[in-house]
Amino acid sequence: MVLVPTQLSNDLFEKFSSLVYANTGIFLKPEKRELLNARLGKRLRKCQIASFAEYYDYVQNDSSGKELIQLIDSVSTNFTSFFRENTHFEYLANTILPEFVGQGGGECKVWSAACSSGEEPYTLGIILNEFKAGHAGFRFSISATDISTKVLAQAQQGVYGMDRMQTVPSELLRRYFRKGKGKGQGYVKVKPELQKGLSFKRFNLMDQFPWQGELDVIFCRNVMIYFNRETQSQLVEKFYRCLKPGGYLLIGHSESLTSINTKFKQVATTTYKK
Repeated sequence: MVLVPTQLSNDLFEKFSSLVYANTGIFLKPEKRELLNARLGKRLRKCQIASFAEYYDYVQNDSSGKELIQLIDSVSTNFTSFFRENTHFEYLANTILPEFVGQGGGECKVWSAACSSGEEPYTLGIILNEFKAGHAGFRFSISATDISTKVLAQAQQGVYGMDRMQTVPSELLRRYFRKGKGKGQGYVKVKPELQKGLSFKRFNLMDQFPWQGELDVIFCRNVMIYFNRETQSQLVEKFYRCLKPGGYLLIGHSESLTSINTKFKQVATTTYKK
């Protein structure tokens, strides 16, 4: 039986924090030491590694980078829900999309920049499909990314317990989800029509963005709270560059750009326009 230390030393916490920050931009404050201790302890037991120091060396010496991804998965926080902070989706449906169509449109390109286990991009898919039903010729695509391979796997499966569906109106639940039977009792699965036009991919927000002035809407909500101000500023500037003129950035209700020097103009609650 592998014995795992009960406490992560301050020195090793600093080393892991620096490693995470360098690769993800996520700033782990000192009060996160107990959380990191618990989450890494699970990973050590799974890898049959006896100490935090040995695990740190293991991550550093893994030339494949796979264990670094596992480490990042361990420290990532992934709380989400369907129609979370619903005023954003209402603004998308009632303001952004009609404006897009009114300007001649084309394909509306949307990015869910921290999609977690899929609830946000699938909610976006519902909103966009509902809008499409009333606007002939409207086209869209959704790019859904996250740094965690674990939650991306869940998102791609598109299977959710009924307890996770309480915020989805019953009519939309019937239209876009299929109820499970037998072993799948108590679960629903996303229908193929909702998955159409939606792609999932692992992406690190610290990497170079593949878009330049191409996107119409970016949802990046409840992510920047984990970054320091310098990283936030750099990220917001990258978002600005990859949006079309008139494009929108929507951030979490607990977040703000007031302390950041940016060209974005606020047009609604935590909603910004290029």
